[in-house]
Amino acid sequence: MSTPLEYYRSLPPVSKTYGVACLMTTFAFYLRPYNPENIALDYGLVIKRFQVWRLVTNFFFLGPFSLPFAFDLFIIAKYGVSLERGPFDKRTADYVWMLIFGALSLLVISVVPFLWSPWMGSSLVFMIVYVWGREFPNARISIYGLVSLKGFYLPWAMLALDLLFGNPLKPSILGMVAGHLYYFLTVLYPLSGGKDIFKTPLWVHKIVAYWGEGTQMNAPVKSEPYAGVVFRGRSFKLRGKTAGQAQTSTSAQAQTGPNLQQPGNQADGVAFRGRSYRLNGN
Repeated sequence: MSTPLEYYRSLPPVSKTYGVACLMTTFAFYLRPYNPENIALDYGLVIKRFQVWRLVTNFFFLGPFSLPFAFDLFIIAKYGVSLERGPFDKRTADYVWMLIFGALSLLVISVVPFLWSPWMGSSLVFMIVYVWGREFPNARISIYGLVSLKGFYLPWAMLALDLLFGNPLKPSILGMVAGHLYYFLTVLYPLSGGKDIFKTPLWVHKIVAYWGEGTQMNAPVKSEPYAGVVFRGRSFKLRGKTAGQAQTSTSAQAQTGPNLQQPGNQADGVAFRGRSYRLNGN
């Protein structure tokens, strides 16, 4: 049985980062270093006072510590991780784009006054449930050990539970709408012969490559090998050669034969280079 630290290290990068960010945001809520109203979505303040961070920070607050908060974290840890290890395995940039697409869709939807919500994190989490249900439609799911159903009906079952428990339905419905938009435009429509115009953008690939976490098959950009490195430069050997130059010199000597010497190699480390004469002038 793995320890909590081993379990944490085994989590895929995107789900782990988002889950920890949501947990730390709620934890900081009780320490009072910030006012939750300062990170809520408010288009008036975004436009008039240019508080653009509200477009991002509202997705990281899942509410105070409570049963709904714990359930949202459970969704990230179970269904988000399942997506990242399953259909999005070695597709880190595509998974990041799924979350960004969902966030942008929710921001557009919330422009409508009666669909607006100050914090859209729960809707983004429920989008993960919807996409999981579409990717695993035949998986068997047990609801509290009482009802067994297919994965395709999981979002609807959770919506029914919200209704029974008296939880607000709007966040879950908005998450389902965002999830359906993503799945239709990026999966169903291209499979039916349509153009894949919503494929993962190049700038998302660049961000993931610079981040240096996860992998992406057939990525248009290479991962940043020096991410997190303080010093970046060329290494030299003591005799003034790089490893590549030394290998090239060795290859050249091997091609010319063991008995032939390269004139340039004889001068390595010599302070004076010229013609030598005997004392008698010959």
